Amino acid sequence: MTQFDDDALVSVVVPTRNNERTIEACLTSVRRQTHPAVELIVVDNSSDDTTWSVAQRLADQVVLAGPERSAQRNKGIELARGEWVLWLDSDMVLPPDTIAQALSTAERTGALGIALPERTIGTGFWTSCRALERQCYLDDPLLHNPRLIRREILVGDGGFALSMSGPEDADLRLRMRATGAPIELGSVLVDHDEGRLTVRSVMEKRYYYGRSLPAFADRHDGAVAQQGRAVIRSYVRNRRLLARQPITAVGMLGLRGMEAVAYVLGSRRGRRDAAR
Repeated sequence: MTQFDDDALVSVVVPTRNNERTIEACLTSVRRQTHPAVELIVVDNSSDDTTWSVAQRLADQVVLAGPERSAQRNKGIELARGEWVLWLDSDMVLPPDTIAQALSTAERTGALGIALPERTIGTGFWTSCRALERQCYLDDPLLHNPRLIRREILVGDGGFALSMSGPEDADLRLRMRATGAPIELGSVLVDHDEGRLTVRSVMEKRYYYGRSLPAFADRHDGAVAQQGRAVIRSYVRNRRLLARQPITAVGMLGLRGMEAVAYVLGSRRGRRDAAR
């Protein structure tokens, strides 16, 4: 089993763009970690709101990079000095013991990657549908992508795929599993502040992510279908939970159906773009 130092430096990388609503809570939660050795790197993609100034006040390093999230994360990995790298979206909030607990899980299991389960917070009906959906995934380690990883793995494997924006987390998980790098699910629940979701905002994001699905599918044959089956199994396994919230459950399933359509349309667009 790998030996760990209780004071091992963890580099937290936060890519962002125009997230003034959530960025301060995110970065403050990193600063409040009980683990004693944390460096905070924010990689901003030319924000034109107050994101940059908030980041400068709270982070150890703030740099510009883009054009997409994968490139931003890779820049953060390049700058990171830590033995471990943890990446967050700028609308996530960590409990104070997140990093300590994740490192403890890695030490106990010998894992080289730790996934952190999430719960959705926010307002409105569609946000409650997303929150119910995430509850169904909490007991399935295969539906969670690693967030805390040994930096040497990220550097050696090239980091995040620049051809993807959306599926890049799953791509990294599958690449790690293909090499035998163990991944474990942490015990801390991270808050994902999705605000007030609307059908339009969800569809636009899934269409955008869908444009990267051809690159993901070409690299991982059968992975898209496998992921879909795992999601369906999670709903069946949690049918009692869904039955206790029938209206929200119907909304959740309807939203998932609309997302599937957006993914397909985005994927078709991605294929057309790649063929040009």
